[in-house]
Amino acid sequence: MGSSSEVVHGYPHLDTVRASITALYRRLSHHTVRTFETSVLPVEVAFSDQEELYAGVQRVAGAMVRQLRLPDARMVVSFREMRHAANVELEAGPEYFIELNARFKNHRRDIGAALAHEVTHVYLHRLDLGFPAVRDNEILTDTATTYLGAGWLLLDAFREDALTSQKLGYLTPEEFGYVLAKRALLFGEDPAIWFTSPQAYTAYTEGMALARRDGRQPPLAAAGWAGRRRYARDRRAALLGGSPAAGAGYAFEQGPDGPGEQLRVIFPCPTCHQRIRLPVRGRLRARCGLCDTLLECDT
Repeated sequence: MGSSSEVVHGYPHLDTVRASITALYRRLSHHTVRTFETSVLPVEVAFSDQEELYAGVQRVAGAMVRQLRLPDARMVVSFREMRHAANVELEAGPEYFIELNARFKNHRRDIGAALAHEVTHVYLHRLDLGFPAVRDNEILTDTATTYLGAGWLLLDAFREDALTSQKLGYLTPEEFGYVLAKRALLFGEDPAIWFTSPQAYTAYTEGMALARRDGRQPPLAAAGWAGRRRYARDRRAALLGGSPAAGAGYAFEQGPDGPGEQLRVIFPCPTCHQRIRLPVRGRLRARCGLCDTLLECDT
């Protein structure tokens, strides 16, 4: 797990984040994803200076094991001096050895965040779910940690002032906020009440704005006037063989039997980002076959 004092902002990994959400649904199914409706709670990871260090670390690790439904996994946690924030050895189990950066001995408030990421590595390893590139795989891990209810801790570990800054994980603060917002919209959960970092709240607010925009893109019926007008223009152009401008978020195609068959529109599901194909025939309802979201559309 990486840590950084130079904080990058914005959404440089957004495509990989969205692909990670899709991969989670494909591997787990929407039924399993919905069993993670409750996040790990602050009381489960609170760690005072008076608590014995190693007993407290094992207690917090146990909370992450329970959150990620790994009842037969045992986390053995130690500390050492190293460049990264944490590391886990992904063996066959049932014991997994996690190393935390020695600085966490004196900065206990972020131990839960570090362990959340590493235990998620174990969870994904057992699922045999991963991306080929190392950086993409770390982004998948951050996304899964957050979407499955433990990643609010990673966002809350982001702190920044005029002189210093700290961030854990590979996503930017706004990307963490975006994934957390996607989770909040799915489960009706408000993680903002748990933040101790004002910067985390700001990043979450920005991520929520982007997450809400996902549900207001044409051909979804909730799209705004400007988006609907642009979509209507692109639809007319598609009938003549044209294509939407880059970044439109949707595309058109002729049916499998070629010209003369009804035009179809392709767009991402606002929940899981699976690509959906619908006939262009006005208002209709569709259900995403991957995440089971019911979509009101105007194609």
